[in-house]
Amino acid sequence: MKSKEAKKILVLRYRFIGDTILTVPFLRNLRRAEPDAYIAWVVAPGSSEIVQGIPYVDELIYWDPVTIHADSRGAHRTLAAKIGFIRELRAKRFDKVYVLKRSLSSALIARLTGAQERVGFDTEGRGFLLTKRVSYRHDRHEVQNFLDVLRADGVPVVDDYLEAWLSPEEERFAEEYLAARGALPDTPLMAIHPFAANQTRAWHGDNFIEVANRFQQLHGGRIVLFGGGRDGELADSMGKRISPEPVMAVGSTTLRQTMAILARCRLLVCNDSGIMHLGAALGVPLVAIFGPQSPVKFGPWGSRCRVVYSEFPCSPCKQKFFTECEPSPRGKPECVESITVQRVMDEIGIFFA
Repeated sequence: MKSKEAKKILVLRYRFIGDTILTVPFLRNLRRAEPDAYIAWVVAPGSSEIVQGIPYVDELIYWDPVTIHADSRGAHRTLAAKIGFIRELRAKRFDKVYVLKRSLSSALIARLTGAQERVGFDTEGRGFLLTKRVSYRHDRHEVQNFLDVLRADGVPVVDDYLEAWLSPEEERFAEEYLAARGALPDTPLMAIHPFAANQTRAWHGDNFIEVANRFQQLHGGRIVLFGGGRDGELADSMGKRISPEPVMAVGSTTLRQTMAILARCRLLVCNDSGIMHLGAALGVPLVAIFGPQSPVKFGPWGSRCRVVYSEFPCSPCKQKFFTECEPSPRGKPECVESITVQRVMDEIGIFFA
């Protein structure tokens, strides 16, 4: 237990799965520099599951306002709940707050904690709420942008790799789950996640099916098809066209169980999505397909990550389909349709050469 005199540091970076994973290098370097500090991290309840077991923070604090941009449970729906949350933060008497979110509201939360030092990005006109302002670069990966906040505050940055943690029980679950579906420990597995929050921006399902079938013909093994509960109908349709039939991990596992199954795979092929960042954090080699959004800021982070991307004059677009381009006959933006199955197979081949 930390002493009452220990420095108290709060980190604000909450909401999406990807955002949460990409914050881990920041926290690891912060802990290395401040081994005796009490470090708390404000996270969203749902996405925080992916960092269960993280050794770099002493406390996870859940911030859960209603929002259309996240899997919100609405615990801080009312004004009274929001005020109560601020009071709880103030009672902890933080000495410093790192504001890794770029919103005005997050900087306001930092100011209301009463912390004397508040370090964060000088965005959305919120610089007056911070005691140290850091430039945010759109031509830089988010991991490095976060680490720039530490650098600007004089904190040494030693490394930048991603991490995730699984328990022995979760690993055992994955082994039993796969074995029950005919995928034994020595079976080479390729994970496919063909879905996206906005399916218009996803690579077409027919392409994923062709990749799956060609992979199995060339390399043997099995396909594991990942997806959420809302993807069930489309996943069933795709699964019937993949031969041999895939292991269907769609809407039947928790987030932690999904992580454990994914960690058993030799490769992941996916769209730009949260599971892409999960794969990178677990050290799974992956091929990520990017369409409207540039991979510069939010691409998969790691030496075993490959990106297939076609840059157009309108890239990256505002994703208000279709104002800058015409839809293809299959209802996809041109930047997505330009990515061929062969390009993806070529990237897969690098990992099986």
